[in-house]
Amino acid sequence: MTSEQIKILVVVPVYNHGDTLRKVVTDILAIHPDVLVVDDGSIDGGVETISDLQVHVRTHEKNRGKGVAIRTAAESARSLGATHIITIDADGQHDPRDLPVFFAAITSSPLAVIVGSRNFETLNVPASSRFGRRFSNFWLRVQTGQKLQDAQSGFRAYPTALFSHLRFTEDRYSFEIEVLVRSAWAGIELLDVPIDVYYPPPAQRISHFSSFKDNLKISWLNTRLTIRSMFPWPHRRIVERGSGLASISVIRPIRSLKILLREEVTPAGLAKAGFLGVFLGTLPLIGIHTVAVLFVAGYLAWNRVTAVAASQLCMPPFVPALCIEVGHYIRHGRFLTEFNLQTLGYQGLERIWEWILGSLVLAPVLASLVAVVIFGMSWIISKQMRIFLNSHD
Repeated sequence: MTSEQIKILVVVPVYNHGDTLRKVVTDILAIHPDVLVVDDGSIDGGVETISDLQVHVRTHEKNRGKGVAIRTAAESARSLGATHIITIDADGQHDPRDLPVFFAAITSSPLAVIVGSRNFETLNVPASSRFGRRFSNFWLRVQTGQKLQDAQSGFRAYPTALFSHLRFTEDRYSFEIEVLVRSAWAGIELLDVPIDVYYPPPAQRISHFSSFKDNLKISWLNTRLTIRSMFPWPHRRIVERGSGLASISVIRPIRSLKILLREEVTPAGLAKAGFLGVFLGTLPLIGIHTVAVLFVAGYLAWNRVTAVAASQLCMPPFVPALCIEVGHYIRHGRFLTEFNLQTLGYQGLERIWEWILGSLVLAPVLASLVAVVIFGMSWIISKQMRIFLNSHD
């Protein structure tokens, strides 16, 4: 998409912010001529204050939530021929003078979702906002492997195409979390740009965010998204990549590595993921090995398929027994040679302690060995693939 093809509509969702709406809109118009105000069922007459301004207005008869307001804006933007929308809050928190930063980012990355990272080195920043930002950033990274500086910021740019291709379930503030996660799953890049922010003194602050109800919805959404991120079936995608991950298996290592290398995963990336899988697989995380591997791999943005496949090398009984032997030797200076009801049954708690102790020694050793093997095999395979491709150019 060229810069000539890009058409941007700045969107102001508003719900009972009549005191600030006109200034926000006039400040936007001083920078950009195409503005849409979505009145989400306001009852304070705020939209009447901009009736003389050259802006588009869409109205909900009753309050339906910020998520619905943004989807309404995207639908209107498409009918107006806009390729992108930039959402900016109506309460005066965001500075329209930051819009050119978004314009430049859209031009350089037209398929990305661009999020304004608020500068919290300013006055009156609520503690809840600082916590909420850290909370959302953490779960976004777990669910997608992507990092943002401010996943809660409402000053954003979206390609309108993603609203045509993706389905959303959230209507209110939780939508702004959902749209980031589902966009990342769809192959859309998430980017940060720096922005300023203004928080009025607490006595002057107007917020429609419910600390209990909206936080409960966000927590429930994060639970669902985290669980979904761990399931193997593919996500709905806009930007396509390779396929075939369902064919990954430790019993077919060569074929599996070829598939993974076609997925734009480097030998070093596969080695790191293999290290993680074996390291966690060796630890006595009874019943939660796979969940732990998926969780940590997601947070680190390492290849989950490789990590889970490598962790299967540590399935009982061999690796746990080896850990117990090492742990027993550390404790008693000799290996465990008797395996009976007494040593494995009545002394079960001692064996668990030895398993823990031995795993702390063996986990990094075994993980390093597997990582070296994976890297070596992957490097050889990737070199052969490059030679093959070059010979057919």
